[in-house]
Amino acid sequence: MIQLTVITVGGLKEAYWRDAVKEYEKRLCAFCKPTLLELKEARLSENPSESEVRAALADEGKRILAAMPPRAYRIALCVEGKQFSSEALAERLQSAIDGQGSLCLVIGSSHGLAPEVKEACQLRLSVSALTFPHQMMRVLLLEVLYRSFSILKGTKYHK
Repeated sequence: MIQLTVITVGGLKEAYWRDAVKEYEKRLCAFCKPTLLELKEARLSENPSESEVRAALADEGKRILAAMPPRAYRIALCVEGKQFSSEALAERLQSAIDGQGSLCLVIGSSHGLAPEVKEACQLRLSVSALTFPHQMMRVLLLEVLYRSFSILKGTKYHK
């Protein structure tokens, strides 16, 4: 079975986000073995300087890199990433699975991802040119993954 790891930085405060994540995690079990890793966000002052943000990203980056499965196809979610249609992303994920057998997707903190994490990934992905709340992004990513697997398996979910 396909190993899917999703690494996120920061917690989900509201129960409705946690419930949505649990629902998609349950749905994904039909297609893969999902592992959701939640790492603590680095502490920052109320109005952090650029150097504080860089230091926080570096700290988060070290922990993300340590948590990444070594042989997985790694995907960083970031604003400068490539956008795909649902069908094209499903094809790209299938190609990655065929080549490496497992996937690892990373969502950084609200300040983004350290450059080292982006460089360690084979793909930089943007789900949309729109801006979404950080907590919503986790749910959106899981929906995108569920849709991609549904497309690959030919289920009725994607119309």
